[in-house]
Amino acid sequence: MCLGVPGKIVEIYETNGLAMGKIDFGGVLREACLTYVPEAKLGDYVLVHVGFALNVISEEEAKETLALLNEIVNLEEEISAQD
Repeated sequence: MCLGVPGKIVEIYETNGLAMGKIDFGGVLREACLTYVPEAKLGDYVLVHVGFALNVISEEEAKETLALLNEIVNLEEEISAQD
């Protein structure tokens, strides 16, 4: 199983012949390779796994996924607090 995290493309550039981008993950900026999503453009949301954008997704899908990830974190914190 792998975990892809949605983020918004805020910058696109090329490095060593590869399409790259700065991706905003809720305020945290990280670099990701955009070579697998040549159709991606500034402002798009992408699903990123280990530094590679694998799919372009809708903003709605990105927000739903982020909400589910937040629920998991909150549940984990609740469980830890009970110990």
